Amino acid sequence: MTVEILSTPAQAFVEDLQRRFGPRRDELLRRRAVRREEVARAARLDFLDETAEVRDSAWTVPPPPPGLVDRRVEITGPTERKMAINALNSGANVWLADLEDANTPHWTNVVGGQVNLYDAIRGTIAYDAPDGRHYEVTAESTPTIVMRPRGWHLPERHIQVDGAPAAGALVDAGLYLFHNATELIARGRGPYLYLPKMESHLEARLWNDVFTHVEGALGLDEGTIRATVLIETIPAAFEMDEILFELRPHAAGLNAGRWDYLFSIIKYFRDAGPSFVLPDRASVTMTAPFMRAYTQLLVATCHQRGAMAMGGMAAFIPSRRDPEVNEAALAKVRADKVREAGDGFDGSWVAHPDLVPICREVFDEVLGTAPNQLDRARADVLVSADQLLNVAATPGEVTLAGVRANVSVGVRYLASWLGGNGAAAIDNLMEDAATAEISRSQLWQWINNGTAMDSGEPVTADLVRAELAELLASLGEPYAEAGQLFERVTLADDFVDFLTLPAYELID
Repeated sequence: MTVEILSTPAQAFVEDLQRRFGPRRDELLRRRAVRREEVARAARLDFLDETAEVRDSAWTVPPPPPGLVDRRVEITGPTERKMAINALNSGANVWLADLEDANTPHWTNVVGGQVNLYDAIRGTIAYDAPDGRHYEVTAESTPTIVMRPRGWHLPERHIQVDGAPAAGALVDAGLYLFHNATELIARGRGPYLYLPKMESHLEARLWNDVFTHVEGALGLDEGTIRATVLIETIPAAFEMDEILFELRPHAAGLNAGRWDYLFSIIKYFRDAGPSFVLPDRASVTMTAPFMRAYTQLLVATCHQRGAMAMGGMAAFIPSRRDPEVNEAALAKVRADKVREAGDGFDGSWVAHPDLVPICREVFDEVLGTAPNQLDRARADVLVSADQLLNVAATPGEVTLAGVRANVSVGVRYLASWLGGNGAAAIDNLMEDAATAEISRSQLWQWINNGTAMDSGEPVTADLVRAELAELLASLGEPYAEAGQLFERVTLADDFVDFLTLPAYELID
């Protein structure tokens, strides 16, 4: 029997969430703009004076819940049916079921993703492909499911409440929890979420209030819903303690969302001068000083508070045709995971099932029989605001190849996104919306700061237009709409906060 995701009770549940919490969400989005203006004037962020007591006092979050005690390997991916089955068969400890950056919010994807999650939780998911292949879950043990809803900024126009679109975050979380929370508990796990793109502890407080209300409405014990927060914005990096504190009964951990974090730094400091201009994206690794400060602070903060620290994405897709590419890329993946495990992370992300054994092997070597590293406090880590903002020390240059890569990857990803696929395989990498955000924001920053390439020539709007025209001539008509959108958001006088907002207007 197929579940009716949009049943009358389910819709009423979501509408109630929107009426209760939508106005606060709208106010918090307005606060984002005000804070960004303040930061732009000061060209500076710092830890908050008003929350110093939270950082300085002793408190912890609850212990990890069932299914989240051992998170050494997490596989990420959209809730598309075949990819969901592959994730469930991957051997990972956790599947991040993504309704956010790896998912185009076509209405069919939004509702279909909820159907797929419903079936996956109950062990009934299967898929017959057009080519005749049959997919089903064959693994004896499947990953714990942690669903990622959309961020606070995205609307869902297909659910109107009092004449306005509902918040996509409340639609995704509301439908998922309404249909699945009780079933998950009965199966020995629980209703767990990943929370993206928060910019302040006040936004975490809102999520906490949503969870408390949902628990009461569904007859769940307080703290049944548990959330891991992606620290993928630069203001959130200055409020890690505060975010965990606000979510305290519901907090499970923090994650180093590296690609969106880079995008956020570019966005926040786009007009702060050359000291905040990053080199080519490919040059910015996790060993850059400001990225090391961010990840080390995340581990130290989490373990001081009893929360899990989750590492970043290995986006490489192994090639079955090019063993040399595989060898070089897999060596980088291994080195990345070795660094994370050595730093004290409790686990990390991969985008492809073939990377699960590598990540597991690395963390097995460090963890041994222990399920995590929560007992490793990292009291040796002391990170200052200056270290978090030390973008200028990043090695690398801006090059014509970097300009071309940003144009190419940005347009190709947007074409995939507009076509309904938010997880796109591009140049042996599994890319999501963060890729396009970095690509267009870097170009915007380079143009508006008069940044010179290694050749001495500046990055200009005309250069980007020329590269875009050449790319579209080679790709053809199917990429025209994506190219127009990419040009619009990249060359706009005023920076567009999220390109997925104008992109959303182009999809049905």
